[in-house]
Amino acid sequence: MECVDQLGRKLQFSKPPKRVVSLVPSQTELLVDIGLRENLVGVTKFCIHPKDLRKNITVVGGTKNVNYKKIEALRPDIIICNKEENTKEIVEGLSLIAPVWVSDIYTIEHVFEMIHSIGEIFNVSQNASILIEGIKSSKASFLKNFQPVEKSVYYLIWKNPFMVAGQDTFINTLLKLNNYKNLSEKNSRYPEVSITDLKKADLVLLSSEPFPFKEQDMIKLKKELNTEVLLVDGEYFSWYGSRLKDSFNYFKSLH
Repeated sequence: MECVDQLGRKLQFSKPPKRVVSLVPSQTELLVDIGLRENLVGVTKFCIHPKDLRKNITVVGGTKNVNYKKIEALRPDIIICNKEENTKEIVEGLSLIAPVWVSDIYTIEHVFEMIHSIGEIFNVSQNASILIEGIKSSKASFLKNFQPVEKSVYYLIWKNPFMVAGQDTFINTLLKLNNYKNLSEKNSRYPEVSITDLKKADLVLLSSEPFPFKEQDMIKLKKELNTEVLLVDGEYFSWYGSRLKDSFNYFKSLH
């Protein structure tokens, strides 16, 4: 069986892979939700959903720093990575251990492509299709029945320095769906911004990840900016996979 990942790399399998190492938290959750929990033998320390997953499965490091010896000892048939989450060096190093399938996601269509491909690789296409249809239905209902007011926004992902989500990011795609005008959309992917920049927004969104913004950050920025500041769950804005099926109900609550 030949498959192609989202970087256009060809992988060969004589049969559907059984032993899986996943180095992408959102895709780990996806694998579980389409019935592949028993196939997982290795995950990252950031793979926090389902919450009990890491109790029974070997943790092989983070997304940017993995333990190659641990991964090799697990004898994986396939390793799941992502272009943004994992470095090129990690992908190349792991390719000496097992085939590495890499996702590259900026849009919801890319999400559907990824879910479909994983369904085919692991012979769970029906489960994958059901999930895709569920996400499509949730998205259609959101767009049909909910019309949020347009607001100019910055979506903060980091503090000291302040960094925001910019162009060619999945976050930017979901901001657009919420009728948010991303003021950094035409900048680099994750540009730095100043307090002066932030004052130009109608709304500043503070994500729960990768930097864990807290209520005290929100209170401080509200005073400093004199504009609306809101804490948001970063998983609903940046986790591509089965998490997306619940994102649209979450978005309704934001407005």
